[in-house]
Amino acid sequence: MTYHEVMDRVGAAARRAGRDPHDVTVVAVSKTMGHDEIMEVYEAGHRDFGENRAQELAAKAPELPGDIRWHFVGSLQSNKARLVRGTTFLLHSMDRRSLGSAWMKGPGMPPPVLVQVNTGDEAQKSGISPDEVPATLQWTARLGLDVRGLMAIPPIPDDPEDSRPHFRLLRQLRDETAIEHPSVTLLSIGMTDDFEVAIEEGASLIRVGRAIFGQRKPTGA
Repeated sequence: MTYHEVMDRVGAAARRAGRDPHDVTVVAVSKTMGHDEIMEVYEAGHRDFGENRAQELAAKAPELPGDIRWHFVGSLQSNKARLVRGTTFLLHSMDRRSLGSAWMKGPGMPPPVLVQVNTGDEAQKSGISPDEVPATLQWTARLGLDVRGLMAIPPIPDDPEDSRPHFRLLRQLRDETAIEHPSVTLLSIGMTDDFEVAIEEGASLIRVGRAIFGQRKPTGA
């Protein structure tokens, strides 16, 4: 698949669901990719890119165009928040108080965040449990965090349809939450293997790496 094929499929999935394709932001996840690969997608008109390692984002961002909107999509250690706070457009993985406190440190208001929910109850993954969403939004509000929505990384699907219940659960949590927290509107769901299902279920942002850039390079490449 190529970048343009991904964008065509995004548009087709949105139209099938009766949605405007412009309501879906494609985050091109560029982890392990170098300057040339990122610039090829940038020169095609793309501006939203994602990274999941603090040091990698901190090293890449100064060498690339300043109008890129960087999304931090991986688990972030609290002691590394300062490395990406000044660069990040949206943090997708807020999931604990220590990270929230670290994100608030520094000049001015920090970038907005999404709360990561572990919809599959997988021990190896970050994120809060679905029943912790109300309490989490209470402490994020007390800290002063600007929470814009929810994010989930479901179990790797054998079939894209396997992800649908997880996407529906997150959408339901968002809808219930938005009554008390009207700024919580975004859904960051869907990756290379299931982004079309995610769009059908209301994704605001999809995080696509392999379908755009090809296989991830070995670390250090």
